[in-house]
Amino acid sequence: MPLILDSPPPSPPPSLPKHLSEEALRRKELHTADVVVVGAGIFGTAVAITLARQSRSVLLLEKSLKEPDRIVGELLQPGGVEALEKLGLRECLEEIDAIVVKGYDVIYYGQEVEIPYPKNAVEDGRRPEGRSFHHGRFIRRLREAAMKEPNITVVETTVTNTVTSSWTGQVLGVDSTTHGEKDFYFGTLTIIADGYASKFRKEYISQQPVSKSKFWGLELIDADLPKPQHGHVVLGDGAPVLLYQIGTHETRALIDVPEGLASASTANGGIKGHLRNTVLPSLPKSVQSSFEIALDEGKLRSMPNSFLPPSRNRVPGMVLLGDAMNMRHPLTGGGMTVALNDVVLLRELLSPEAVPDLGNTKLVIKQMKTFHWRRKNLTSVINVLAQALYSLFAANDPQLRALQLGCFRYFQLGGSCVDGPVGLLAGIIRRPIVLFYHFFSVALLSIWLTFSEAPLWKLPMTLLESIMIFYKACVVIFPFIGSELRS
Repeated sequence: MPLILDSPPPSPPPSLPKHLSEEALRRKELHTADVVVVGAGIFGTAVAITLARQSRSVLLLEKSLKEPDRIVGELLQPGGVEALEKLGLRECLEEIDAIVVKGYDVIYYGQEVEIPYPKNAVEDGRRPEGRSFHHGRFIRRLREAAMKEPNITVVETTVTNTVTSSWTGQVLGVDSTTHGEKDFYFGTLTIIADGYASKFRKEYISQQPVSKSKFWGLELIDADLPKPQHGHVVLGDGAPVLLYQIGTHETRALIDVPEGLASASTANGGIKGHLRNTVLPSLPKSVQSSFEIALDEGKLRSMPNSFLPPSRNRVPGMVLLGDAMNMRHPLTGGGMTVALNDVVLLRELLSPEAVPDLGNTKLVIKQMKTFHWRRKNLTSVINVLAQALYSLFAANDPQLRALQLGCFRYFQLGGSCVDGPVGLLAGIIRRPIVLFYHFFSVALLSIWLTFSEAPLWKLPMTLLESIMIFYKACVVIFPFIGSELRS
């Protein structure tokens, strides 16, 4: 039989209604519940806990309950911390050696500019803070919280297919296997949140992820970062490098390597050759020794950097959410912030007051349409910002390099030129028009820099170059805006 982890007390406490113990028995023996959640990652576990606290009976299915070991999903922006607090899960950031994050330090060819999270963004006037940590430790804490919920049964099993009514087309649940044994789990609503490598995505949505680069990760020990308690973005001749502390002694280095990069070819020593010969010299001097030691130890891992625009859920009885439905480049660390804020919104839209019966598929689909559009105030900002910033930070032509320089000079102006962009990145400012304003302010500054640095006799060429810079800015951002407007 599948491994079933269930933690309701032997008899229901006096304060709890008697039906809870009956529901727990139905989950354990009959494998039926109000909600079946596939995937006990960030989104899946958080949504399971949230629905359970609304007196929904929940089955949470996960193929492996071992602590995961990933190289992304390690930085939670202030907007994500706020969402975690709203969900009553703030304690999951405790006892995992999490590091306070106060903002970013952008290093452009050796020049630095600090980008702190904006003042007065929280009620008491303090600067907001993010957290960085080992991804697996955070997942473990979330799962521990789920196992304490009397309305949740956690099952270790590998889901293989959805079970669909041949008459109505409604998804009724899933089938799964554990150690070769087949089983079934049924729910009034099935939530699939099986992550970036979702096996169900192709079946239910038309759009598929696009990946043009990978993050290669190293774990540095006792690295001397230029600006402690800050994420570091290192910009130079190649694609960006991220550095951020994930524990008292550990620092994550993520190196973006685009497809077909010549310096990472086999003839040039492969990925290790690229990291040693191209990336290492571009890093801050204080970090180079720990980076080289980690590289020599050879513990390299990679993850694809994928973009997947959001899609509406239209299938009766099932919703596809989390990274299975929407992804953006992890450069800005926005994935967990999106996931947790999606759960906050679903808590309202799928509450028993809004949807008394989850079997009312027409009402659920209507609420998911509302979800699709209401989430865009935040998610469209984070999605578009991540893709646009990556285009600039991985500049590979003269116009993009001009925009990259303009972006750095914009940050150097300080004030609203920092507070606005970092407020968007942090998930604090949730107004797409603010992103539009700052992006094209960067474009105009890039054009001004091009004019100011060119001699007068080059005016015709400079004018042409300026038009090309503005055109490139439009080419960068408008396709991503368009992907957010499609339903």
